[in-house]
Amino acid sequence: MPSPVGRHLVHAFLIAALAGSVAQAGPLRDAIEARQAARAEKNESTVRASLPAGSQVRRDLSYGTAALQRFDVYLPPHAQSAPLILMVHGGGWSEGDKRNSPVVDNKAAHYLAKGYIFVSTNYRLLPEADPIEQARDVARALAAVQSQAASWGGDPARVVLMGHSAGAHLVSLLATDATLSAGVAPRPWLGTVALDSAAYDIETIMQSRHLPLYDRAFGKDKALWKSASPFYAVTAAMHPLLAVCSTRRDDSCAQVDMFTAKTDRLGVKTRVIRKDYSHRQINELLGADVGYTAEVDDFLAGLGLH
Repeated sequence: MPSPVGRHLVHAFLIAALAGSVAQAGPLRDAIEARQAARAEKNESTVRASLPAGSQVRRDLSYGTAALQRFDVYLPPHAQSAPLILMVHGGGWSEGDKRNSPVVDNKAAHYLAKGYIFVSTNYRLLPEADPIEQARDVARALAAVQSQAASWGGDPARVVLMGHSAGAHLVSLLATDATLSAGVAPRPWLGTVALDSAAYDIETIMQSRHLPLYDRAFGKDKALWKSASPFYAVTAAMHPLLAVCSTRRDDSCAQVDMFTAKTDRLGVKTRVIRKDYSHRQINELLGADVGYTAEVDDFLAGLGLH
């Protein structure tokens, strides 16, 4: 029987060998790292705020015939010509929901208290709809929100798009590619808030080491890589955009920097907020963290929403 020291040496050798094999297996390592990050984020606790007294919630309003073409509307008491935020959840283009707590709770509580109407939408997911069609779903939701806003006490001319992760990619794509909303014909919106998207240039991502979720979303069609990239679609006509990125992720702020370098050359108003928060915290702490929320609110104020 090996001595205790021998057993420890064998154990250490096996761990080192396993680590080495994982380090060589790019997709496996990426999946393990993503799973570990997801577990860590689930353990992050955040105090969730309550909606102001007198608020109302209207669930599952339809903007299409598909089961996921629905949104929820959070109404402040006595809304009158209120600005609106349309929030688009993330989930790797394949999962997520409009009612998820990090998507809604703190944002709705904060913005309803400021007199906003907050709308959280679902959209069709992979494999039913690819990211281009998902962006069109968001455009359809936007058109429905604008058409019904007055009946809720909202101002259809004062709408902001907001999204997190894959949802941030979708709202950024809508902000840069006017053709995606042309058939739906929503009115222009005032600006876009993209919370920690790492997908401004899909073509570059797909030609580099990347997580399997990108393969599921964008496949091998190089034309799709480019057409689904806000970087290639952006023009000088884009409305103001705020990009929030996590400095804890290797790719998020790098993608933002690439995108904003181009918008700067075009003279487009784009603002960047870099936060030492996790991917989940970028989403969940908006409305709860005073300093971070004030930075986002300052951008909204610049659009004339306060």
